[in-house]
Amino acid sequence: MGTSSPVVHGYPHLATVRAAITALHKRLSFDGLQGYATSVLPADVAFDDHEDLHLGAQRVARALVQHLRLPDARMIVGYREMQHAAGVELAAGPEYFIELNNRFRTHRRDIGAALAHEITHVLLHRLDLTFPGTRDNEILTDTVTTYLGAGWLLLDAFREDGVSSQKLGYLTPEEFGYVLAKRAGLFGEDPSPWFTSPQAYPAYAAGAALARREAQQPPLVAAGWSGRRRYAKDRRYAQEHGGTRAGPGSPYSFESGPDGLRVSFACPTCCQRIRVGVRGRVRVRCGVCGGVQDCDT
Repeated sequence: MGTSSPVVHGYPHLATVRAAITALHKRLSFDGLQGYATSVLPADVAFDDHEDLHLGAQRVARALVQHLRLPDARMIVGYREMQHAAGVELAAGPEYFIELNNRFRTHRRDIGAALAHEITHVLLHRLDLTFPGTRDNEILTDTVTTYLGAGWLLLDAFREDGVSSQKLGYLTPEEFGYVLAKRAGLFGEDPSPWFTSPQAYPAYAAGAALARREAQQPPLVAAGWSGRRRYAKDRRYAQEHGGTRAGPGSPYSFESGPDGLRVSFACPTCCQRIRVGVRGRVRVRCGVCGGVQDCDT
């Protein structure tokens, strides 16, 4: 977990982010996720400049442990010179040692963001939820931190001006915004009033726009006229060519099944692939998150 300059924008990790959202839904289930319906509040993780450096970090860490519903997990926080922003020692517990970069001694407003990422590492360790490879595992951690209500801190740590830039975490600002929007769609929570960084809200708005577009793609009924027209054309082609898949970048694909043509598309809530027969207007329940989608296949 580190800073970068210049900051990368866009959605280079989107496939891994979506896989992380699906994996989290599978691991915690709908009922388990309801325990995270409210994000950690700014007052609980605020760090006053006059507060003791170590006691304040311990207080914020305790608040995040409670928010992430980690039982019997005591975080011991220290500071040292290091290349990355922070690191955590993953052992059996109940004590976990977190080291923060010395720069946080004078950048206290971002301590909550760094701790949120590292404490989520502990949660994932206990859940036995990992992705292969360091890069994908860090993307998983950022995604879970955000989806469970602590990652708005990471987006708020993003700042950029004409001479300098700062970003914590491995996701781009827009990818953080995308995950926050997916969370907002699930829980009906708007994180934008908590942003203090001028660059945070535009990134959130960009990610939210992508999430909205995903919820308005065929075969979902919410799709617009042009999308429905394109879908009808692709469906006709698939019917005539034995289930030929749609083109690259398409939000859906067709395949031949034992009962005829089927269409596959991503659940707009948990990103799990859903397959359903091409038979007109149907209501489809996702087998992972339980969400019900109105479709016109």
